[in-house]
Amino acid sequence: MKKLLALIALALATALSSAQPAPLALEPQLSPAQRSIAVAQRVLTKNPKDFEAYNALALALSRRARETSDVTFYTQAEEALQKSFAISPDNFDGRRTEVWLLLGKHEFGAALEEAKKLVKKMPDDVMIYGFLTDANVELGNYKDAETAAQWMLDIRPGNIPGLTRAAYLRELFGDTDGSLDLMKMALDSTPPGELEDAAWITTQMAHLNLEVGKIDEAEKFCQRALALFPGYHYALGNLARVRIQQNRYDDAVMLLKQRYQSAQHAENLFDLAEALHLAGKKGEAQLAFSEFERKSLLETNRADNSNHELIFYYADYANEPSKALEVAQREIARRHDVFTLDSYAWALHANGQDVEARKQMEAALVVGTRSAKLFRHAGEIAIHLGDLAGARHFLQLAVQLNSAGSEQARLELLKLDQDPAK
Repeated sequence: MKKLLALIALALATALSSAQPAPLALEPQLSPAQRSIAVAQRVLTKNPKDFEAYNALALALSRRARETSDVTFYTQAEEALQKSFAISPDNFDGRRTEVWLLLGKHEFGAALEEAKKLVKKMPDDVMIYGFLTDANVELGNYKDAETAAQWMLDIRPGNIPGLTRAAYLRELFGDTDGSLDLMKMALDSTPPGELEDAAWITTQMAHLNLEVGKIDEAEKFCQRALALFPGYHYALGNLARVRIQQNRYDDAVMLLKQRYQSAQHAENLFDLAEALHLAGKKGEAQLAFSEFERKSLLETNRADNSNHELIFYYADYANEPSKALEVAQREIARRHDVFTLDSYAWALHANGQDVEARKQMEAALVVGTRSAKLFRHAGEIAIHLGDLAGARHFLQLAVQLNSAGSEQARLELLKLDQDPAK
């Protein structure tokens, strides 16, 4: 599951609180989303013509998708939404949820246009500005995304969806400390019963610490998230990244296998294959990579895909650079966010097109994102262009972060230092 879907889902608690009736007595072991689903279903049992209850059900099902990483809940949410429209065509809450589903399917351009229409009808709706933020982030329109996120906080200061989106933008712009501060504010504001929301925010705090090499802090946040929401797939993924940084590859494999069992997405299988490769389990890794490629190709022409991972598979493992570039060209035609630009640059580099690769890499780096992987890619492209000073600069930045990608950057720096011609 992509971070975007998780960010969107944080807006659901606000929408659900206003869209559904007071909670009924329910089993305490149910998750927040399951409780909301049960409430909406009970209301619909009494009144099958309550379109607002169908809207609430659609939102709750979407939230359950985040809790479980089971995409079938999105299909159920769409079905609930169609029932809402059958009763009350073009109702506002339903149309707003429809934009959410467009974002969930990664139809970012369409989502952006629909959100723009809705904001004209309801210019003080926090959730719609959240959708404007999300769509613009994924399309690479960062200035517009920042403007929309600021509107969220202006309309309702301190609201959790606004804080988490502002935090993500701070991360993209290279301000990790600022991002952590905003995430902490969001966590402190999360109601005690919203355990999955709290687990997601805590997991993101682990991710932020990982990106700047604070491995011990990242591990604490992962463990805290798993205590809040046992078996949480996002936390398992980040804890696996911690184990990789600790060179505990077998433990990382175990965690990623557990995550893949509950969330069988192609990108999760790619992470598992990489961990198996690091653990020296070459046969298992090859089988996992082959299955990843099969699954990824099935979705490569859909908006919701694993094309970034497929590009890196072809460029870094399969030695099929032309396929990497073919996929990258398809994806860059849709969006120009930092990570698409990076994967496109890397595919160009793999095909020996380093002048164009550097151009795309510069477009990615100008946003300000501090990522060892991005810096290492920039450094290796610079080496092939003969820009050794630039290469050292980027590789040193990657090494200083002490995160994923730093070790490879360290090896590249060592090669430069040992080559008398350089």
